[in-house]
Amino acid sequence: MSNAFNRAVLDGYNHGFLTSASICANGEAFDAAVNEIIPECPNLGIGVHLNIIEGYSLSNFTKMNMLCDLNSKFVKSYGQMIYLSGNKDFMAQVETEFRLQIERVLNYTKIDHLDSHVHVHAIPKIFELTCRLAKEYEINQVRTQFEKFYTVPDIKFHLNLKYPPNLLKIMLLNYFTLINRQKIKEYGLQTNDYLIGVGYTGMMNDKTLYCGLETINQDCTVEALIHPCNHINSKKAKSQHQIEFNITQNMDLKDKIQRLDFEITNYKS
Repeated sequence: MSNAFNRAVLDGYNHGFLTSASICANGEAFDAAVNEIIPECPNLGIGVHLNIIEGYSLSNFTKMNMLCDLNSKFVKSYGQMIYLSGNKDFMAQVETEFRLQIERVLNYTKIDHLDSHVHVHAIPKIFELTCRLAKEYEINQVRTQFEKFYTVPDIKFHLNLKYPPNLLKIMLLNYFTLINRQKIKEYGLQTNDYLIGVGYTGMMNDKTLYCGLETINQDCTVEALIHPCNHINSKKAKSQHQIEFNITQNMDLKDKIQRLDFEITNYKS
């Protein structure tokens, strides 16, 4: 999405314990990501971050007029996409864009999973399309978003304007996941058992990540979702995305995660 995101992936992989990244095919720094970052991270898991909610379509307006404005900029909200997902013409345009994005990434690197910006692929009709494309392009894993409800023992994480909407997101995405797991089975694909990063979206740090993992005491796969940026000598050096990058550098946290009997891995392996 930007050079700061790219730096976070490179530094998180080489100097921390970041094991996976999602690439946005219509991101402003896509060329730099595939030419400068991915070649330097040989064992990094790579997902396609399917994006039909921000930025510009890889196709032109005449083919994408239900998704974009006259400048090919995506304009539909999440709620509108839920409503339109029952429309065949809309879904045909989503498929066109998803194919273009997957194929653009495949031109440069192997893909081990599919996910999406703002979880748009969780919408059940769009999720089924995502599974069909994953099967066609021989991508074995698709992210699902089931998050166990947990709390962090710090009141500041709950008395703010971010937390209540995040709870609604958990309920919606957990409901969608119950439906979507059936499609995973139908298409013979694999998925994570849990996701951590929805309930504390915009507040993720060492504490929120560890508390989430601490509540899971079974043999399963958990994806820890963060949005790390590495802002060098910038006014944004104390931003939320920088805090999330710092997670990848915390070797004490890595040790604590492993002492919970988790193996740090990725969809690739």
